[in-house]
Amino acid sequence: MAILRILTYAFVILDVVWLHTSGWYHGYADPIWYQPLVMGQWLHLPAASVLLVESLKWGTVLAALIALTGRLPRAAGGLVAVGWIWYQYIAFAYGKVDHDRGDFVVALLLLPTLGQAYWRDRRLSEAAGFVLRAVQLAAIATYFLSAWAKVRFGGWEWVNSATMVRAVVRRGTPWMKWLLDVPWLLQATQWGLFIAEMASPLIFFVPERVRRWMVYGWFAFHTLTYASITIAFWPHLVMMLAFLPLEEYADRLAARFSRARRPAERAA
Repeated sequence: MAILRILTYAFVILDVVWLHTSGWYHGYADPIWYQPLVMGQWLHLPAASVLLVESLKWGTVLAALIALTGRLPRAAGGLVAVGWIWYQYIAFAYGKVDHDRGDFVVALLLLPTLGQAYWRDRRLSEAAGFVLRAVQLAAIATYFLSAWAKVRFGGWEWVNSATMVRAVVRRGTPWMKWLLDVPWLLQATQWGLFIAEMASPLIFFVPERVRRWMVYGWFAFHTLTYASITIAFWPHLVMMLAFLPLEEYADRLAARFSRARRPAERAA
């Protein structure tokens, strides 16, 4: 959990400053373009202003930097959750709502409940297990509900028509344009993606070894998607790490680093 928490708060900074910055310039938009989402209606959130977006942006970055250190995990984590979610809300209240951030919202809301956690901490924790399982469920729901939405709103023509052809024409990278000459492959990809998303809940019923390879497979899929049409679900990819034994990877990395240092120390 300590490793996942660090990766999560590091991504918050990267996202706010570089990846998803539309909330920033919405502060300059005429309030007439503001259409409150459900959350805004419930909480009576105001239209964006320059002061509001700047406060949310840099306040979130500051809180994330504190949370990265592991200090004040509840207070700093709570401020990150409020700041980042509100900043994302501003971005989406003036346009489309991306579906790659639901699981990240779950993580930010639940991480502050853990309290202290350290890199070498091997204590068992029901609270940590709850957070991990909640993030995992939300991450898989992103896939499953995405597939359901495809046929709910687009109908079966989503998988039977030229959906991917349109995506490649509109956003395709130069090295993937050749796919337009093989339309049957793009249509097969549509069916493959739909089946994979519908079958994603199986990850909870397979052995650990298979589960890891399923996660690696999803990462490979997202890599290929980004290489093809420059679409990436960045926060969702961070959340998929909740399925992996991050502590094992950290121990292996530390061991390799230790072995690499020994020859240099002997030479010195």
